[in-house]
Amino acid sequence: MSKHKILTIDNMSLQEFDSEAELIPLLTPEDEEEMINEELPDSLPILPLRNMVLFPGVVIPITAGRDKSIKLIDDANASGKIIGVVAQKDEEIEDPTKEDINSVGTVARILRVLKMPDGTTTVILQGKKRFEIEAVTSEEPYISAVIKDFSEERPNKEDSEFLAILDSMRELAIQIIKVSPNIPSEATFAIKNIESQSFLINFVTSNMNLSVKEKQDLLAINNLKDRALETLKYMNVELQKLELKNDIQSKVRFDLDQQQREYFLHQQMKTIQEELGGSTQEEEMDEMLVKSKEKKWDDKTQKIFEKELAKMRRMNPQAPDYGIQRNYMELLLDLPWNEYSKDNFDLKNAQKILDRDHFGLEEVKKRMIEHLAVLKLRNDMKSPIICLTGPPGVGKTSIGRSVAEALGREYVRISLGGLRDEAEIRGHRKTYIGAMPGRIIQSLKKAGTSNPVFVLDEIDKLSNSNQGDPSSALLEVLDPEQNSAFYDNFVELGYDLSKVMFIATSNNMGAIQPALKDRMEIIKMSGYTIEEKVEIAKQHLFPRQLKEHGLTSKDLTIGKKQLEKIVEGYTRESGVRGLEAKIAQVIRNAAKSVAMEEEYNKKVTDEDIVKVLGVPRLERDKYESNDVAGVVTGLAWTSVGGDILFIESLLSPGKGSMSITGNLGPVMKESATIALEYIKANVDQLGLNSELLSKYNIHLHVPEGATPKDGPSAGIAMLTSLVSLFTQKRVKKNIAMTGEITLRGKVLPVGGIKEKILAAKRANIKEIILCHENKSDVDEIKPEYLSGVIFHYVKEMSEVLEIAITDQKVKNAKKL
Repeated sequence: MSKHKILTIDNMSLQEFDSEAELIPLLTPEDEEEMINEELPDSLPILPLRNMVLFPGVVIPITAGRDKSIKLIDDANASGKIIGVVAQKDEEIEDPTKEDINSVGTVARILRVLKMPDGTTTVILQGKKRFEIEAVTSEEPYISAVIKDFSEERPNKEDSEFLAILDSMRELAIQIIKVSPNIPSEATFAIKNIESQSFLINFVTSNMNLSVKEKQDLLAINNLKDRALETLKYMNVELQKLELKNDIQSKVRFDLDQQQREYFLHQQMKTIQEELGGSTQEEEMDEMLVKSKEKKWDDKTQKIFEKELAKMRRMNPQAPDYGIQRNYMELLLDLPWNEYSKDNFDLKNAQKILDRDHFGLEEVKKRMIEHLAVLKLRNDMKSPIICLTGPPGVGKTSIGRSVAEALGREYVRISLGGLRDEAEIRGHRKTYIGAMPGRIIQSLKKAGTSNPVFVLDEIDKLSNSNQGDPSSALLEVLDPEQNSAFYDNFVELGYDLSKVMFIATSNNMGAIQPALKDRMEIIKMSGYTIEEKVEIAKQHLFPRQLKEHGLTSKDLTIGKKQLEKIVEGYTRESGVRGLEAKIAQVIRNAAKSVAMEEEYNKKVTDEDIVKVLGVPRLERDKYESNDVAGVVTGLAWTSVGGDILFIESLLSPGKGSMSITGNLGPVMKESATIALEYIKANVDQLGLNSELLSKYNIHLHVPEGATPKDGPSAGIAMLTSLVSLFTQKRVKKNIAMTGEITLRGKVLPVGGIKEKILAAKRANIKEIILCHENKSDVDEIKPEYLSGVIFHYVKEMSEVLEIAITDQKVKNAKKL
């Protein structure tokens, strides 16, 4: 089998293929004549190209990633394989319309379609003849257009001037190939063997180093002779550029031995810079040395800097390592070595700033003021490392900015969510191409001081991978005994972080590595009550959104009643992000009325809220009646606050087995088993007939089965439910409970007490049963949040049953 030559657009290169299925022969005059005489269809699908122009006869590969382009290629490949190809006017446009494409293009035949593993499609196209778009008929699922033939005016084949232009093009093309290091010499063979006059022009033009607009202008030239002449002008310019480049290189090309190599490199760099009219590298390095002597670092660091600068002087500026070394030197100069902003010791003003920006959060504010007070008394104290943990939207991140303002320090923040590469914290070693410092050092450079307030956001969202464990890298950052000499792999020098005030935030402390958790001072932030949310909305959210929407309090006001309606009817969260979004929605509606000069209520009414936000989609958790045996109200903690849940149980004839439903986790299922075993062991004390336990099957269920539930806190509620079921007695009205149980009947403490109490209040619960050890948690809650609720503190399960189970039988009690 003989080899065939095919042309590609890769810098006028020539490739050889041995398989007949892959052969695309050079275009002959006979082939060209056949393409010229071929009739075009009335309409074609149009494929827009971002940065390429297709010329008749030329073969190009296209990689299509846009859905419309892939759809067009698939449809055309399945039918006639003929499409229209046009260049976009702006390659940045992702979804071009008829206004974004040129009117003159090239009809193309699909030679091959390849599906790539990354989801893109590579198609090999061969240009056939030019066309002009008369009208775009549709733009979906891709552009389709009515076209007309755009035949070119061809000179006489014996036209001496035209033949001279073609000869000049061949000669210039061969010269360009010789002086260009990027074009293989085989391309000369291709140029010499092209017989078709128009194909020679199109092939050379297609492979010229021209912009898309310049190529499009050439494609639109109707006279073939004029197009050849314009192409020749571009070729002359390109040849001159290449020759000038080679001349510059030849000025510094000497026969030097190894001892003269350093001089040669400096001389070449100097010659190039003189051609460009720029300053020398030496001058910049001298400036670096002057700046280094002004830095507040120790003598050891200065010596290392000078040693690295000397190394940089010996490097070739064209080498990849030079850029990394330059970045390294500039980073050392830009870092705020031992530069600190002055702290503001006005404690009253600091308190005022914290109160202005955040409602509540008393424990956090108290801790910040305490730190400021100690700093005032002892200026060399190491900064605390605080972790604020709580549900989303309660102000963990934003309080960092307020703390920075109160202390008079710079504020920086990095998000750690999804971070899984240790190098993001410690930086990359300089041996790697593209090396850079870690986020800690980069942030300090940005801050300009070495004692900013530094927020490490979402520290519980860190993950690890085969590139290391970022949480382990943070151990040094957050250890007061080690961070005075923090080692970044890129800087390779110890940097003092001991004066930085780190504030970490998290939603789930259980997801943080124990060693990392041990280094931080944990401050828990609970969700806001409805009353707190209303105050926050009134004092902060509503005024801020008015300002952001270009309105003032003269344009729109809102009352507490309406704010409470938004809080209760349209948001269910511990924080206030969703609340702010709803308030913004109400204000946008008013802003539209102001802009359109329409009449509107300047004080938001309930009707306005329903009109803008729709019918309230959320209702308060409501207590359900005690008319059914086996139904008990429990309390639960979720990532967005507290909630009430109902424990239901039912008896059916059987052999004493128990089934548990409601998407419960293993710990919750164990609580149900413990409750049943406790009843079996204490039937006499509970006044039950032991035969009941073997005559009936028990079904225990927790509603909202689509929501996963787990934890031990529903233990006392499950036991109360089963006792109520077997005795058919009512559970006390308006009571809820939470606590873990043991086989001995002990009641153990649980967490999330504040959130659970707030949920109980929302549901109009009047009494709550808690473990006596949870009394300290209740004592920490503000008295106004506890008003109207009676608390029962218990140690034994017998106390729970005495409080919760009444002597009254339920309505329609079963005879067991």
